[in-house]
Parts: sequence; structure tokens; C-alpha cells
Amino acid sequence: MKLNAFSKLKGWIEVICGPMFAGKSEELLRRINCFKYADISYLIFKPKIDVRSKNLIKSRDGRHISAIEVSTSNDIWEYVTKHKNIDAIAIDEAQFFDKNLGIVCNKLADKGYVVYVAGLDLDFKGEPFEGIASTLAYADKVTKLTAICTVCGAEATRTQRLINGKPASKTDNLIKIGDNEFYESRCRQHYKLKD
Repeated sequence: MKLNAFSKLKGWIEVICGPMFAGKSEELLRRINCFKYADISYLIFKPKIDVRSKNLIKSRDGRHISAIEVSTSNDIWEYVTKHKNIDAIAIDEAQFFDKNLGIVCNKLADKGYVVYVAGLDLDFKGEPFEGIASTLAYADKVTKLTAICTVCGAEATRTQRLINGKPASKTDNLIKIGDNEFYESRCRQHYKLKD
């Protein structure tokens, strides 16, 4: 089924969220792969601040796809509205976007676009990221993934930041781009934050 018939459907927003190492980008890539089989036209976005991979969304299993790097959520709106024949939008690492991300995604869904958003729901302090929180409020569907706690093996819902092997302080900078050199997945009981 070609997605021009898809235009009969209304737009919607789905958020794929959870802690680090839960497979959010992998799940987003799986959804995008389905677009290809259905001949659905799409655009993929990621924040410029995420310098771990240039112009790519990558999963930990090595899969990747090209993405458009933008600085703000409004850049997504401007880019999409300048392109015709787009049916769907995918946004990865959404935690790095500003608080207007939810408003932008909502406007896109209202215009009939399918919008998939993947990112961390909680920061290393255990508090919601503004952009994801606002997007979750507008979402039609939420897929919340969990990882495995590196301490006990239970389901992990938190991202633990470590500095020299010790829990980070709540006064540390909110954004610290990195991977397993700074972060672990933890369950609620084993998540710690230095006062």
C-alpha cells in the first residue's frame, strides 16, 4: 500500500523512550525500515549537539541510516514544510532538543504526518528532559523500553552517570555526550545521585 492512501489516515505521534542501552535507536530504525517496504516517504532528524556520529542514526548492533542534523526543534518544522511528498518524520536523540519539541511534533501530526520520536525520558538526575516531556504529553502512543541494571540484572529504567566510577553530582552539567564510559543503566534501587 502506497502512503498516498496513507493520507486518509490522520497523523499521530509515537514516542519511544527509556534509559540508555534500552534499544531506542534500534527500535526507531526498525520502524523506519518498515517505511521502506511500504513505500512511505520520510525524513529523519537528529540534533547537531550529538557528535558521536555525524549525519547518522546508529544502533548498538551496528545498523545505521543517514539523518539530517538540526539545532532546534523549529528547524525540523522549517525543513519539513519546505519539502513535499513526505509522509513520516523520525527524530532520534530527542532529549537534546528544546522544550518546543512537543509543540512542533503536535503541529506536524495535526498536518497529517506520522511522527516517531526516540530519546531518553529521564536525565542522569532522574528528572524528565523538557523536550521529551512535552512530546509525551502530545503523544498518541508511548513505547517505554527498559534496559538491564548493571548492578543486579533487574529491569533498568534509569541512566546512571558515573565520574571516575562514582555517581555524578546533581550539580553537574545536564548534558554530557558519551556512552558506556560515563553511563550505565540502573534499576530504581541501584540508581544513585551524589548530593
